[in-house]
Amino acid sequence: MDVTDVAHYPLPGTVVPGSISFAPLGREITWLHSEGGDLTRQLYAVDIESGERRVVMGSGGGVDEADLTLEEKLRRERARELNVGVTSYAWADDAPVLLVPMPDGLHVGPIDALRLAVPNDGGSPMLDPRLSRDGSRVAWVRDDEVWVAPADGSAPPRQVTFGARDGGVTHGLADFISQEEMDQPRGYWWSPNGDRLAFLEVDESHIPVLRLPHADGSYEDHRYPFAGAENPQVRVGVVSAAGTADAEPLWLDLPEHEYVARVDWLADERLVVQLQDRRQQRLDVVAVDVTSGATTTLVTETTDAWINLHSFLRPIGDDRFLWASERSGYLHLEVRDATTGDLVTQLTNGGWVVTGVKAIDDRHVWFTATADSPLERHLYVVAVEGGEPQRLTTGAGTHDVVVDPASGRFVDTWSSLDTPPTVGLCRLGDGSPERVLHESRDPRIDVLDLDPPDLTTVTAADGTTELHVALYRPEGDGPFPTVVSVYGGPHAQRVTNSWLPTVRMRDQYLRSLGYLVVAVDNRGSAARGLAFEAALRHDAGSVEVDDQVAALRQLADRGLVDIDRGVAVHGWSYGGYMSAMCLAKAPDVFAVAVAGAPVTHWDGYDTHYTERYMGLPDENADGYERSSVMAHVEGMRGRHLMLVHGMIDENVHFRHTARLVNALIEARIPYELLLFPDERHLPRKEADRVYMEDRISDFITTHLPVA
Repeated sequence: MDVTDVAHYPLPGTVVPGSISFAPLGREITWLHSEGGDLTRQLYAVDIESGERRVVMGSGGGVDEADLTLEEKLRRERARELNVGVTSYAWADDAPVLLVPMPDGLHVGPIDALRLAVPNDGGSPMLDPRLSRDGSRVAWVRDDEVWVAPADGSAPPRQVTFGARDGGVTHGLADFISQEEMDQPRGYWWSPNGDRLAFLEVDESHIPVLRLPHADGSYEDHRYPFAGAENPQVRVGVVSAAGTADAEPLWLDLPEHEYVARVDWLADERLVVQLQDRRQQRLDVVAVDVTSGATTTLVTETTDAWINLHSFLRPIGDDRFLWASERSGYLHLEVRDATTGDLVTQLTNGGWVVTGVKAIDDRHVWFTATADSPLERHLYVVAVEGGEPQRLTTGAGTHDVVVDPASGRFVDTWSSLDTPPTVGLCRLGDGSPERVLHESRDPRIDVLDLDPPDLTTVTAADGTTELHVALYRPEGDGPFPTVVSVYGGPHAQRVTNSWLPTVRMRDQYLRSLGYLVVAVDNRGSAARGLAFEAALRHDAGSVEVDDQVAALRQLADRGLVDIDRGVAVHGWSYGGYMSAMCLAKAPDVFAVAVAGAPVTHWDGYDTHYTERYMGLPDENADGYERSSVMAHVEGMRGRHLMLVHGMIDENVHFRHTARLVNALIEARIPYELLLFPDERHLPRKEADRVYMEDRISDFITTHLPVA
């Protein structure tokens, strides 16, 4: 193994079908896949009975990232999308009509009669195209306005929203905060009968522009809401799908709020809007009659920590809806009355969390959860009327499922630490397998000697909480020179019984060089409930560092970690922040750190993410200062630090690294700086990644040699 193997995508064993869907008539499954083992995907149809597959649309004429507009590049960055060719498709909810967006326009029709129904006129990109539920119409956003056309192309497109303008007002598009931090990528929604569209108007005109320069002398401007500063002003409108320029939208008169967190339609054509306050400690679920504009608050959630948003709201017939709440400390499902919002049935409970709602009908809810282990994900079913959930997936590990109640089947993409993803078709009644649809035959797995990490547990710095650890153990007997691979922040989990820890290629490479690599999910990370996550509230970089140190000391007591030589640490984004904080706050343990794209002071990150965990800056000034890397630079004296950053990172701006560099210069503390002028938050060019991995491994081996 060498650094080219570390930098190459796709990762070994991960070239598997994605975006899996059941065709509406239940005879075929569709998915995106690369038969060539690269990032270029095509659209396939798979016969459910025979397993035979065919290409529905090839990659020719598909997405090539080099040719994309800035808008589309940023959308892909928010989605962490690296694939090219055919990158998305969608079925209509209630009809066998397929939509495939391509650079030349929107291809729509039955699966065997797809055609270019709405050509791109060569102007601006057609963003976020979506079919109405019955497949008769298609909508998209162009030039910051929503457009609609018949899905068969029988009439020209019609613009249905008006009034957007350069300088920061858009219609039908989610803003940066919604896309990056709220898991809300969309800005408009079809009504169930297809007669109306709800949409967001986002006004960012009052937010100062942050300019990012390119190496060629060009630049791009971004309106970025920093913690404590103003957010975009967002309101919700409703228009007719046959709207005209003189038709004024219904602008919803909603209760006071800071964030429009979610928008959904109920089966009876009422709109449901989730509204969150600035401190993210209150969430109101408000139903709106779009004929009269009358509002009813169905649910109010409050917490002393923060509200974790979810997308589990689903109509159940005309009179009930599915909801999920963390009021017990763990995210669980419940059924509520659609008129009053009153609780009807508590569906799940216990010291585990629901991680996804996969399907629902009038009788059952199918969901994934951590009920068997926080390290695994399984599919369960529970009756809408209540009862004990039944587990459907078999085999220890992580199951990512697509459920089709109409055909009585589900597709299970299953993996574990020692098994790359396998895609199988299973019966929904009892989870029994019907056939394997795809299994990895990637020769790189054996060639690169990718042994899975060992899993163990340690005790957190509080002396009681159990933490999960992955160990990439080299040959020989310990204690070993040690490298910590860290993320450490909220809404992430690195130690799981899945294939992903096995193909963390930098960690595998460092193990091959003779290092013990340690990954710890400290308090503050995901999938363990709100109390576990909220341990870092208002004081980032404290319990996380304490737990990493506690884990290393316990592993040293077991004869694994050579703690006396000093430990190296590497991480990216929150992990970059953690790497720098570990070096600064625990220099008696950490001797070397590689901090990639680090946040260095939380006053320089965005509102929704930062204030969720750190509170408002003017209410927690001491916490913000204490959580800054710059407050602890003296601890880095005599240690070794490498900073890595992309110069056009529009998420964690390079100014974070620049501020830390200034503090290091003032303190006369040496550092190394690795910059990528053309990269954003994560390096996308393979040549850049190869160079980066070369430099990082050289830095670690130089300052913490194996021998």
